[in-house]
Amino acid sequence: MKILYQLGMVMLDSLMKLGSYWSPRLKQGVAGRAGLFKKLEAFRKKHPSPLVWFHVASLGEYEQAKPVIAAFKEKYPFWAVAVSFFSPSGYEQAIKKRQVWVDYITYIPTDTGSHARRFVQILSPDMAIFVKYDLWANHIEALKKNGVPLFLVAAAFRKEQVYFKWYGSFFRRLLFQFDHIFTQNSRSKDLLEGIGMTRVAITGDPRYDNVARISAQPKSFPEIRQRITAPVMVLGSVWQEDMDLLIPWINESADMQFIIAPHDIHGPWIQRWERAIQKRCIRYSAYVHEQSDWQVLLIDNIGMLSSLYQFGRWAYVGGAFGKGLHNILEPLSFGIPVMFGELRQVSKFPEAGISKEYGCGFPVSDKARLAETMNQLMQPEAYQKAGQAARKLLHANLGSAAKTIDIIKQTTWKEG
Repeated sequence: MKILYQLGMVMLDSLMKLGSYWSPRLKQGVAGRAGLFKKLEAFRKKHPSPLVWFHVASLGEYEQAKPVIAAFKEKYPFWAVAVSFFSPSGYEQAIKKRQVWVDYITYIPTDTGSHARRFVQILSPDMAIFVKYDLWANHIEALKKNGVPLFLVAAAFRKEQVYFKWYGSFFRRLLFQFDHIFTQNSRSKDLLEGIGMTRVAITGDPRYDNVARISAQPKSFPEIRQRITAPVMVLGSVWQEDMDLLIPWINESADMQFIIAPHDIHGPWIQRWERAIQKRCIRYSAYVHEQSDWQVLLIDNIGMLSSLYQFGRWAYVGGAFGKGLHNILEPLSFGIPVMFGELRQVSKFPEAGISKEYGCGFPVSDKARLAETMNQLMQPEAYQKAGQAARKLLHANLGSAAKTIDIIKQTTWKEG
């Protein structure tokens, strides 16, 4: 299996370069990795201090990492922090503005043996923290050969994953390279202990800490607030499959306003939705100049959504009908009920099941279920109950980042 993995990584490196001629996303990833090692060397010359390396797959995992990074800096204030991304969508978004507590942002190179050894040698981290699931064998091996303490945080495992299959010994060994694994839930801890991994602690999902911080101090957007004249429903990270469900409701709804934030702002979706919605639509890019009344505000940029939920009385979060549910914790942190599509794999998104149990998350499978749920949540008593449940859920799950770093401080070989 190890030989196949190494061959696969070499092929991945070649295919990414070849695919960059046709795929804008791959083109971003390949271009962003150009000169990666020289940039890394320049950074380390300017920052020779002790360093912790955080690795995340994309933007969602980075949101989980942020509270852990902040908690780490409280304990190790003189350490530098480097964050690596695999996905262009996460990297490109992160580099657009200064990231608090982070000294350097980079792509992780493709996981060939030579790339991994060179990356770890130049970066020379004193500690490495991987987030959730993006585990690269050669980078992990290079870290351990250099004696670097290695941790996995916000881990969420499912029994159908390769680590727990009879043929998964190569990938299972990766888990045993970690000095400690911090899981989101007891199910993940049980699965790890079932294969003999005992250096495990349940510390929860750091995203709760992150969304609590955002909801406490959201961006204000006064230009939006001043034109709100009716209860608002925020539709966040929606795809076409979600809008097929939602557009009929939008068209039939009276005395409501809608803020729609597509997951993909570059596709044909916004124009398609403008044609299908039978209400006054305006794009945010035009609205900031016109400041006119609207019934439907279409957000055609990235970075606003997490604060837009402050305007919502209800929220719908997209993705469940496609690749996966997006972040429902963001609207819940504002104390509003959230709807989402009926999930195909509930175990992949435990927050959906938890929110349903608490009474603040509502899966909807079709137009009839959406109408039924909305009619219910328009009743004052039911709405108040759902809002209280959302706040209770958030407060019950705060503190993950601090717990994680406290254990790291107790178990690591070095203090900054």
